[in-house]
Amino acid sequence: MPRALPPLEIWFVVGSQHLYGKTALDQVADNARRMVAGLNASGKLPVTLVLKPVMTTSDDIRALCLAANGDTTCGGLVLWMHTFSPAKMWIGGLSQLKKPFVHFHTQFNRDLPWGTIDMDFMNLNQAAHGDREGGFMHTRMRIERKVVVGHWQDAEAVDRLAAWMRAARGWAALQGAKFVRFADNMRNVAVTDGDKVAAEMRFGYSVLAHGVGELATAMAEVSDKAIDVLCREYAETYSMTADLKQGGARYRFVCEQARAEIALRGFLEAGGFSGYTDNFEDLTGLKQLPGLATQRLMAEGYGFGAEGDWKTCALVRAMKVMGGGLDGGTSFMEDYTYHLDPRNPLVLGAHMLEVCPSIAAGKPSLEVHPLGIGGKDDPARLVFTAATGPALNASMIDMGNRFRLVVNEVEVVKPPGKLPKLPVARAVWSPKPDFKTACAGWIHAGGAHHSAFSQAVTTEMLRDFATIAGIELVTLDAGTRIEQLRQDLRMGEVYWALSQGFGKV
Repeated sequence: MPRALPPLEIWFVVGSQHLYGKTALDQVADNARRMVAGLNASGKLPVTLVLKPVMTTSDDIRALCLAANGDTTCGGLVLWMHTFSPAKMWIGGLSQLKKPFVHFHTQFNRDLPWGTIDMDFMNLNQAAHGDREGGFMHTRMRIERKVVVGHWQDAEAVDRLAAWMRAARGWAALQGAKFVRFADNMRNVAVTDGDKVAAEMRFGYSVLAHGVGELATAMAEVSDKAIDVLCREYAETYSMTADLKQGGARYRFVCEQARAEIALRGFLEAGGFSGYTDNFEDLTGLKQLPGLATQRLMAEGYGFGAEGDWKTCALVRAMKVMGGGLDGGTSFMEDYTYHLDPRNPLVLGAHMLEVCPSIAAGKPSLEVHPLGIGGKDDPARLVFTAATGPALNASMIDMGNRFRLVVNEVEVVKPPGKLPKLPVARAVWSPKPDFKTACAGWIHAGGAHHSAFSQAVTTEMLRDFATIAGIELVTLDAGTRIEQLRQDLRMGEVYWALSQGFGKV
């Protein structure tokens, strides 16, 4: 990942009260230690859980929440009431808390000891109603959060906790992140535009414009030696014809992408950027539109958006962080064209050049072809077909008074025929619940033609991310029905207009 995040941890916070005495509180603390150790040892959690002292007073809770706000290593909190913890104690702390939290409704023991259960046991193990007390206050304070229910050793409950942690990790990656936009967005295009001030207020990242000339200057400073070294890496990594290798007739086209990759990486690292956008309408000073360079930088974890699409750029970055360490990749994507066979309608997703090789089914081929748009030299790019299996497309759009995240679950399939003349990376998929419903639903929801495509990130992770961000989520999945979706969208207009208040986004 670029700009390695500081070590991130999630705080495990247990609620109780002094009413039960020291012996009971010591047992609460010991049980919590054993739970955290067990959860960390499960191998399922993407972020380490760190146990905090048992919370028994409003002052302690407030101090803990303020400490979480100021600790850059804290990505969020897991809250659990081992016993009954009077929820008014939590108001002061939760009203100050800026980090996300998940409510884990669990208990230490799985089974009740039917033959020996007594009131001491009952008083110690009161999560059944202790968490309800906490849940009331969360709801009374209008705090959106995820609630995970189940025993802490239950695989399904741990998986749901892990999904939230991944969403929290993606959210943390956007806090203070910077994205560079080379030139403006494509002229007269609506969906790639948007309110960057509102985005920084809502998501915590900034979008900063830099002239293409700055990139051209950086590229001019790259040495031929550095270019040759990187081109040798290309030759060792990808399938290439001899004329593209050193000494070949078209080697110069590959060299230009190596020059762009070196300059872009240096620019991003020097500026502390987590991703970038470019625009084929403004390539002043560049010989080619970055293709291979962009694909490889995305594979390293940088966000990217074509044609100035900074919202998708930031979403790609967040989703790469969410899916880190999981099977499958994440890429910038576009719904490009359709296969309208009534027996098997499909979507062909691609872009001019910039699809991330992290989603490839096999070894990509490095090729050089005319771009056919932009009026520049033929750019080198990686050509491949995406791996088959479940995936999703996600689109972040600016609705004017709020942001909406549209998610469509898809099944990536093998193309029905060979594609010998299509010189770009691509993915072919069948959208859920079916082609017509998915396409109509996407359009009704205002989803963009650009998206963040992922084989690793799940709808649950993005639902958790939307909850943390306080934005609208629209999902298109196996259960979607178009008239119900349209009704939900209409009702959502009312809800979001009222819930956001004046002057909020």
